[in-house]
Amino acid sequence: MNTESAFTLLLRVRYGECDAQQVVFNPRYADYVDVAATEYFRTLFGGYDAFLERGLDNQVVKLELQWQSSARFDDVLRIQVKTLRVGNTSYSFEITMIHDEENRPVAKAEIVYVLVDATEFHKLQVPNDVRETLLTGAPNVIVNQAGVTNTQ
Repeated sequence: MNTESAFTLLLRVRYGECDAQQVVFNPRYADYVDVAATEYFRTLFGGYDAFLERGLDNQVVKLELQWQSSARFDDVLRIQVKTLRVGNTSYSFEITMIHDEENRPVAKAEIVYVLVDATEFHKLQVPNDVRETLLTGAPNVIVNQAGVTNTQ
């Protein structure tokens, strides 16, 4: 992954996301994927409501996570998102989580969405403008939800 051109979300691990040893609970990584994908989507399309106003919605059909190391309470995760592929009715994002201070890989995920009609929830073909936006991505955008003022 070309990290220089990736969309990046900075996210601080909160105490309630951890076990008694202050290590992030496994299912919380899916939450981080969802937050990062939502922020990426907001950057690409101006917010989820803009998508819904077009009569478009999406549904997760696959989420695959691979852990590489643990995140702990108060760590800042540098979560990078890029569009992996766009098909006829679906698209997927690759999400890489990195310990910001140590530059250590924490987890990698792939999330796949199917585009659906916002009221009847049947599959739709990805419109050309949506396809182009997804394929262009959001390079060099940093969304800071960690309160970090100086990052690598």
